[in-house]
Amino acid sequence: MTDVELLELVDAKLPPGADAWFTSRAGGVSAPPWDGLNLALHVGDDPDAVYSNRVKVANRVGGGVAFPEQVHGREVAVVDERGTGPSLIKGVGVSGVDALVTALPGVAIGVLVADCMPVLMADPVARVIGAAHAGRRGLEGGVLQATVAAMVDLGARPGQISAVVGPSICGHCYEVPLEMRDEVEAAVPGSACETASGTPGLDLPAGALAVLRAAGVEARATGICTGEDERFYSYRRDGVTGRFAGIVVIDGA
Repeated sequence: MTDVELLELVDAKLPPGADAWFTSRAGGVSAPPWDGLNLALHVGDDPDAVYSNRVKVANRVGGGVAFPEQVHGREVAVVDERGTGPSLIKGVGVSGVDALVTALPGVAIGVLVADCMPVLMADPVARVIGAAHAGRRGLEGGVLQATVAAMVDLGARPGQISAVVGPSICGHCYEVPLEMRDEVEAAVPGSACETASGTPGLDLPAGALAVLRAAGVEARATGICTGEDERFYSYRRDGVTGRFAGIVVIDGA
């Protein structure tokens, strides 16, 4: 079995015309506590291990993946020039943004997460894709609306966009202070919930689906909780840990 075959990628099941996946921990070379396919350079892991992991993913998806720097904001960048595999694998992420969009076929974009939501979008008719990192602050700040708007600027239409909210912390596991829950609920109706222990919680995937559908986007969630499913990295569960990716690319044909 090859290194690429050892990778366990979850198919995001976007419509034909775009390929999208969520990586897991399987198949990587990082040592504990990042053990597995850690793709983040900012969490204390050996950079050589991260580069090796990124090469494995690049070989699987057909090229290097552009990632945003991720600052828990709402800014979006357009990937409008082709980068080489090595620069995308070893280069610093696109600075100051939490989402990327592109209309370039064959150019993969992605986000890195470990409880926050990786949200992948595609308009297969206009051939425009987007990838957004949406945690509590980003969701509250409007990063998903900004990503949809950036895709529309490239020719997409909201009614043609499909989106999937990837593995992320679920409402049963995401306990927050009551004041925080109420603040987020005011900005993102539908996100407030109770945890499995009966304490105030946030169901960020539910809030994300409400936001996307209000924007006219067809949206669904995988329903996978990173806090419960040890195939995926979880900061809330493990503290020092790695990051997995959500990746989307337009078919090159």
